[in-house]
Amino acid sequence: MSSLPTSETDPLLADRRILIVEDDPTVLEVAESYLRAAGFIVDTARDGFTALEIAARRAPDLVVLDRMLPGIDGLEVCHRLRALRSMPIIMLTALGGTEDRIAGLEAGADDYLAKPFSPRELVLRVQSILRRVIGEFTPEASFSHGPFTLDPSARTVERDGTALALSAREFDLFAFLLKHPRQAFSREQLLRAVWGWDFGDLSTVTVTVRRVREKIETEPTRPTILATVWGVGYRLDL
Repeated sequence: MSSLPTSETDPLLADRRILIVEDDPTVLEVAESYLRAAGFIVDTARDGFTALEIAARRAPDLVVLDRMLPGIDGLEVCHRLRALRSMPIIMLTALGGTEDRIAGLEAGADDYLAKPFSPRELVLRVQSILRRVIGEFTPEASFSHGPFTLDPSARTVERDGTALALSAREFDLFAFLLKHPRQAFSREQLLRAVWGWDFGDLSTVTVTVRRVREKIETEPTRPTILATVWGVGYRLDL
């Protein structure tokens, strides 16, 4: 089995712990091989209950989670991981429908890959998310806008002194908008700026906006902070 060239190993991410939850032994073996070759410590599980036990015991930096699992499915595992602690989650899905991908994002996944997927793309997605989480660049000073205080180094957001529980992608999206208040961005622009994708499923942005609203708005169904700009996209009004 081939492995990634050593040139693709990122010293910044060396020894970060990844948990792969996948019941297909071939997919599991390939994903584990590529992630190990990229310098990660890899734990594996083939069902949801084992995954939750490992996550509680070893505190992975990121979880690669299959959508369809024996016992409890990936959506329920995702919910329970989110309740356990904050960690980025990439969901793998063999279900090609948009609604199935949206279900994963709404469950709290930060990203998803449709099967069959390129293991090299999986590595790149993992690296991209972790760089954002741990801070590849010089940490920025914390700043405030309106009732919100954001600390990019600690990756925390508070509203009137109360911490908000945002996932990795939710934090990235809100931080970007908080740095650009009163500017309208299309979903394509947000996909490039926040996710680093030149193309992709725009419903990813829609679902993440919805989840951010649930955490920052007094009435999420009638948003006054993260506004929809009809025909354009979204704008943060403070």
